[in-house]
Amino acid sequence: MSVAQETPVETVKTFPTPPRRNGRWAGYWHLLMARMLELKREPEVVFWVFAFPLLLALGLGIAFRNKPGNAASVAIVGDFAQEAQALLTRSPQHEQFKAQIVNEAEAEQGFRLGKFDLVVTPYGEGVVEYRYDPARPESVLARAEVDDALQRMAGRQDQFRAISTASSEPGSRYIDFLIPGLLGMNLMNSGMWGIGFALVDMRQRKLLKRFVGTPMRRGDFLLAIMTSRLVLMVLEVGLLLVFGILLFHMRVLGSLAAIALIAGLGSLTFGGIGLLTASRAQKIESISGLINLVMMPMWIFSGVFFSYERFPAVIHPLIKALPLTALNDALRACILEGTPILNQWPRLLVMTLWGGISFVLALKWFRWT
Repeated sequence: MSVAQETPVETVKTFPTPPRRNGRWAGYWHLLMARMLELKREPEVVFWVFAFPLLLALGLGIAFRNKPGNAASVAIVGDFAQEAQALLTRSPQHEQFKAQIVNEAEAEQGFRLGKFDLVVTPYGEGVVEYRYDPARPESVLARAEVDDALQRMAGRQDQFRAISTASSEPGSRYIDFLIPGLLGMNLMNSGMWGIGFALVDMRQRKLLKRFVGTPMRRGDFLLAIMTSRLVLMVLEVGLLLVFGILLFHMRVLGSLAAIALIAGLGSLTFGGIGLLTASRAQKIESISGLINLVMMPMWIFSGVFFSYERFPAVIHPLIKALPLTALNDALRACILEGTPILNQWPRLLVMTLWGGISFVLALKWFRWT
């Protein structure tokens, strides 16, 4: 009886697969992508970030578009009324004002309510009184135009002949001043509200507590929240610039790379300030008050809708130290003047200091609950 010989079985030695190790920035990138996906659940972001600035630019651009000046409304009172109205009607500048003969009470009430820009009253023999409001540019202009017309029609001779040429070149219009200011304002709004409000909302809904038990760095979380605005920044800046170029024929003299760099730094700056305001706030009402407290001075002083040069010169250094002032000035210099980015280092330094210090303080003071 033969004995079957057993064939030896060859054994293969296996080694356990080493666990996959994520890189240093893996957590940051995952958090950033998660934040971007969360924006899909916030349809109001589309309106406030993209639609609202366009509607604001359209409304103000139409309101202050270049057009012939509105005729000044002039009220004429007293015995001089018929003669003054006849002189103004025959003057070469008669299209610049609209004169009405009214009684003194009607003129008083109309001027007080803004219906009349100027009130013309006889003050004595050969003397005319002009009542105007120096705080209203249209009132000051009406005073100068009416006086010039009356003096000329009364026989005044000019010493030399003057030629006036109207010029409304792109770059010098109000809409050209406005759009860079709207860019800066929108970057501030999206950084403050988009980050500060979102963080406090997550804290109030106890979502931040879930991150405490994960092996996640606090700095990665805050940095991901702050830099998530950069993606939206590219879209909102590009959209508003294209809107101004196509609809209002705005000229962009600076490079797109310089504009993107300034806007990106501005977005990070206000992202850091937004993190700081939300680092300890517990309720939506608290963060709303803090954000408005931070933003309101910059809305007023930083030259969004009008130049801060209107304010007293003694406070100009304080105004220029505000981050929105630095951002608006840098955007206007780049877009309207083509100023190289290296020549704007003081403004960039102001934004960097505001953003950097705010982020460091937010990292130190941030609380999960």
